[in-house]
This record gives sequence, structure tokens and C-alpha cells, in this order.
Amino acid sequence: MEEKEYKKQVWKPSVLTSPVPPVLVTCANGDAVNAFTVAWTGTLNTQPPITYISVRPERYSYGLIKASGEFVINLTTEELARATDYCGVRSGSKEDKIKAMGLTLMPASKVSSPIIAQSPVNIECKVRQIIPLGSHDMFMADIVALDISEELIDKNGRLALEKAGLLAYAHGDYFSLGKRLGGFGFSVRKKKKKQRNGSK
Repeated sequence: MEEKEYKKQVWKPSVLTSPVPPVLVTCANGDAVNAFTVAWTGTLNTQPPITYISVRPERYSYGLIKASGEFVINLTTEELARATDYCGVRSGSKEDKIKAMGLTLMPASKVSSPIIAQSPVNIECKVRQIIPLGSHDMFMADIVALDISEELIDKNGRLALEKAGLLAYAHGDYFSLGKRLGGFGFSVRKKKKKQRNGSK
């Protein structure tokens, strides 16, 4: 099948990498605890495992993370779509968003920030560097622990993340992930030969 070619217009520079994961980030400093939505996050390095979140300095959670040096990235699902949006448009300085959305907090294993029980995967992080970039500062962080739902672990111990119903965010809208098209390396993987049945 011939791949489609697109006619292009040149626009001014902007951030348009899509889709991205809209995650709920939990953070705490003393008695102050908050959850807020971040879409600017991802992988920076595999070994050691390093991730990042980019946060506007004026956001309430910025100060909590800067003071504690810790946070948790909670992956979101279709069931968490409303809470994800709500925690992105409301400020923790004015209300308890966690209570408003009925989210349950649990202690993390390696950091002081809590994890969200309704999230299937929680990524515990410790800040290694803060990099000012302009509108946002990037918190580069070491991943120190993962909290994985047992429902996503198959009998062979493999993480079946495709069962989680994860959210995606693209150009202002939330989407549930669609159908699976193939696994890593499927384009070069040799097809298995069908075994012939000798008996007729």
C-alpha cells in the first residue's frame, strides 16, 4: 500500500508534539499535599532511569516539589479523565482537589509524596536537577521505585500495560488509546512459518 504524502503549510514555532501522556503528579511538603496535571513529561534516560516534568514556576505545586525534591507521576486512565482535567484547571492553593475528585492517597515506598490508589502505575521520583527553560522549569528526576497494579502483571511477570486503558492528550483534547498496531520491532520481525499437519 502506498503511503500518503501531505501538502504542507509553514507555521511559526510552537509545541505540537502529540499525543502526550496527561499524568497526575502528586507532591507534598510537610502538611501540604497536592495533585496536579502535567502533560510535559517523558523519558530522558534508561539506565539509570531518568524522567522529567516541566512546570510553570507560578503553579502552586512548583514550590512543594522544589522544597521537598520529590514527586510521583501517576499514570491516568479513562476512568480518571475527569479528575485529570479538573486537577489541571483548578489550583491546590484554593481547594483540596484530591478530596473534590474522590482520589485516594497511599504512602509511596521511597518518597514522601503519596501515590494515587486509582492510578494503575505510580512512578516515584527524586529531583536531581532543576533546569529553567522559559515558560517552564524542568524537574529532571531519578525514578526510584514503580508501584504496579497486580491486575496488569500476567502469569509470566510481564507488565501488560495495554490492559490499563491509558489516556492520551493531543492539542487540547483527551483520548483513550486505540487499537494495537504492532509491537516494538514488528516491521523487521520474521513471520513464523505455519506448521504443516502431517496426518490427513
